[in-house]
Amino acid sequence: MSGILLLLLQALAFFTVLATTFYYRRTLGLGVFFCVLGAMHFLETYLAAVYFIPSPFGLISPGSTILFSGKLAVFLLLYIKEDAENMRQPIYGLLIGNALMLMLGLLLRLNFDPASLPGYKPDLQFLDQMGLLMILGTGLLFIDLIALVLLYEKLRATIVTRRLFGRIFTSLAIVLTFDQICFFSGLHYLAHVPMSALYGGWIAKMIASAFFSLMVTVYLRYVETDTPGIPATASRDVFDRLTYRHRYEKLIEQVGRDALTGLQDRGQFDLKGPATLQNSAQNKLPLSLLMIDIDDFKRINDQYGHPAGDRVIRSVVETILSILRKQDALFRYGGEEFALLCLGISDNEVTAMAERIRLAVATASHPGLSRPVTISIGVASFRRHALDFPTLLARADEALYHAKSLGRDKVYAQPIPSAT
Repeated sequence: MSGILLLLLQALAFFTVLATTFYYRRTLGLGVFFCVLGAMHFLETYLAAVYFIPSPFGLISPGSTILFSGKLAVFLLLYIKEDAENMRQPIYGLLIGNALMLMLGLLLRLNFDPASLPGYKPDLQFLDQMGLLMILGTGLLFIDLIALVLLYEKLRATIVTRRLFGRIFTSLAIVLTFDQICFFSGLHYLAHVPMSALYGGWIAKMIASAFFSLMVTVYLRYVETDTPGIPATASRDVFDRLTYRHRYEKLIEQVGRDALTGLQDRGQFDLKGPATLQNSAQNKLPLSLLMIDIDDFKRINDQYGHPAGDRVIRSVVETILSILRKQDALFRYGGEEFALLCLGISDNEVTAMAERIRLAVATASHPGLSRPVTISIGVASFRRHALDFPTLLARADEALYHAKSLGRDKVYAQPIPSAT
């Protein structure tokens, strides 16, 4: 088999497997995609150091030409379809893993007399060499990817690279040229690779850049066209994207949260309540809704002021949360009223929990107040009192008003509706 055909088959196999794994990331998770990339890293470095194919324009290493060029291309695909936060995660993992490999190899050298097997002697010097090359390669890869993102975004508005293929190819070609010079210097110093591999490898990488750019373009145009890419921004913002996912998740956490208590708000309750009831119905789990209201709260505000009222609300919430299970969901329904969804707990257990909550709030101290703070709780259960969420809410609200009519500081569970 000719060297060029071998490289072509290797490139096709590499991109097909990586692109397929990436395509199914919503099902398998990105971790599978990252593991495949990581598994290729040692082979890539090994082949770049010891395995060369002669070509008309010099020696070619399939590890450097195909595996590394293809890796940069799929990393760019990852950036376009996901974000830079995801793109940097495997780089940090490879850096730490390679440093650990080098450290463990050095520790093995402390054993000056390892047991020998017939016909085999451990080559720790080779392990050191590979470790250094892998650290060099991963460090360069980190720089390469930052440069790749910068170039890809910077070239978006230029005439020559306005088309997707041109932008991808130009970015890959420039970064691979830089990497070829830097990594070959390490190869030449550590593995004594001849100079002909510098020129031959560079020409081969330019051809590989065109091939993988075409593959990525085809993938984006015809395979995965429904996932939005990252919008264009100024290049100075690229580094800020390294925290894109964390900032996005933090924003999502803040949306739908009550500013005073940190609880989920009424909008979240209206959204998650019906979904929890549906989950209860599908999995045949008991579900109860507790409506909780702080008694005479207006009098607290009028007598002690709104800042004191805010402190009372926060204190009551902390007391309630200290009693709840992890699967219980407490919402601030409005003002001094709260809604509590309890999934997977029987009616009797819910009523007992409500009594514990009521008692804990009634016995909690509130510095600055000369009067105790109490709550009233109304309890209603899915199936027993209602078959849909609006009815369940109405029944729990009725129970709350009944608890207040009994003199407040009470728990009232709705009785089973009589058949009519």
